[in-house]
Amino acid sequence: MRTIDQWNVEDSAFWNSTGKKIANRNLWISIPCLLLGFAVWMMWSIIIVQMKNLGFVFDPDPAANTALLYTLPAIAGLAGATLRIPNSFLIAIGGGRNVIFTTTALLLIPAVGTGFALQDIHTPYIIFALFAALSGFGGGNFASSMSNISFFFPKRVQGTSLGLNAGLGNLGVSVMQVLLPIAMGVSLFGVIGGEGIPLPQDIGDKVAGTLVYIQNSGLTWVPILVILSIAAWFGMNNLQTASPGLKSTASAIFKVLFLTLQGVIAAGVGLLLLLELQWNMWLVLPITIVLTLLLMKYASPGELKHSLKRQFAIFNNKHNWIMTIIYTMTFGSFIGYSAAFPKLIQDVFGTLADGSVNPNAPNPFHYAWLGPLVGALIRPVGGWISDKVGSGSKVTQWTTVLMIVAALSVAWFVVQAKGAAAPEEFFLPFLILFLILFVATGIGNGSTFRSIPYIFQPEQAGPVLGWTSAVAAYGAFIIPQVFGEQIKGGHPEYALYGFAIYYVICLLLNWWYYERKNSGVDC
Repeated sequence: MRTIDQWNVEDSAFWNSTGKKIANRNLWISIPCLLLGFAVWMMWSIIIVQMKNLGFVFDPDPAANTALLYTLPAIAGLAGATLRIPNSFLIAIGGGRNVIFTTTALLLIPAVGTGFALQDIHTPYIIFALFAALSGFGGGNFASSMSNISFFFPKRVQGTSLGLNAGLGNLGVSVMQVLLPIAMGVSLFGVIGGEGIPLPQDIGDKVAGTLVYIQNSGLTWVPILVILSIAAWFGMNNLQTASPGLKSTASAIFKVLFLTLQGVIAAGVGLLLLLELQWNMWLVLPITIVLTLLLMKYASPGELKHSLKRQFAIFNNKHNWIMTIIYTMTFGSFIGYSAAFPKLIQDVFGTLADGSVNPNAPNPFHYAWLGPLVGALIRPVGGWISDKVGSGSKVTQWTTVLMIVAALSVAWFVVQAKGAAAPEEFFLPFLILFLILFVATGIGNGSTFRSIPYIFQPEQAGPVLGWTSAVAAYGAFIIPQVFGEQIKGGHPEYALYGFAIYYVICLLLNWWYYERKNSGVDC
């Protein structure tokens, strides 16, 4: 039965006899689909490091070329965050099974396209920008995935279930950062996959002339995506309670694609303003968000427009905006640091004060995956701890303090490294503190999502989960852009100072609205 009409998981008898088995099956198909979404979305964080090693040149000025490379994961971040906005509302109009199948299958477009584009070192930059934008499909999937899973589990275990879906899904970033350097070392697909590109000079333990199959960064995911799309189609369910207007599968998929296209159009306008007209990103972001919402509200057909109007009620609730700011602190930091971390290691520790290459620099491929790994694995623990102590806001409060301390400490070691004759001497404390920062973002991810079902009614909790994650995903755009600009100016630590100030603001908001004794909200 693809669509389930009766679903009441708050009834213990129903949950134990029927609901638990169905919910767990949907969860364990959802997790790998979401994991692949993150892997495809964030693959540019590894690709750009290898592009620099292989001599992909888009601007003769080395500093400008580095900035262009940083822009690719930022493009993916902007598109993925924008696509989360329509994804926030897809479950109500398309059904969980239909949505997860469609959004997972869409990932084949950037996976295949990127794989073929990377086979030629002379491929124009605009092509890479296009496929970086389309890889945003993977970033958008998080919103619909979390909204979907929230309907399957009773409130008392939502911290754990949402934490598992999000945490193990986020693990896709770390899996990607471990897998791709290995995949790039061998010809996985023979003639279909194309020839390797030789390294122009010695890089770490790789000698000049070593063939690198950088195209495997995209092609590796293709067979796995096909398998997961089939699993979602045959193994997942739609819930009538979550998607009350659901009719035929064909019409549901059409609605999903229609709203997704609106997100693509809005992201395209945002990227045009950013790349071609070179507008400031702080202006581009609100324009892109507002344009997406306007397209959804006014360019949708009647039936779809009615469903969206009902869900748009979340924008009249002040707690939607407060939780959006707080959740952006946690997930926005996690995904933004994940996108920027490999290149940040390369730029801070790979270059000496005189501008020459540091022969003793740490290899970003050896360490960058650790941050997303610990951040993702600890996320379910954040939800679980919140369930146990009976308060997500309390856990969020303490993890925010930890994020402030860690960010400032990382900044201190960045300052020490950039002026040192041997910057690698400061790498170990830098790495440990950055991992602590990742851990804090992961715990905060779980605790904030646990709070949402307690703050909002069930019909609003799903859209709020999606919306907050949508805005937070802009961290994947903002953080690489900010680091890129500050590195170009010679002060990467300034980025971390700015992030710490933002964390202090979130600390005060969480305390005032949720954690202080007379806040009136128990979450």
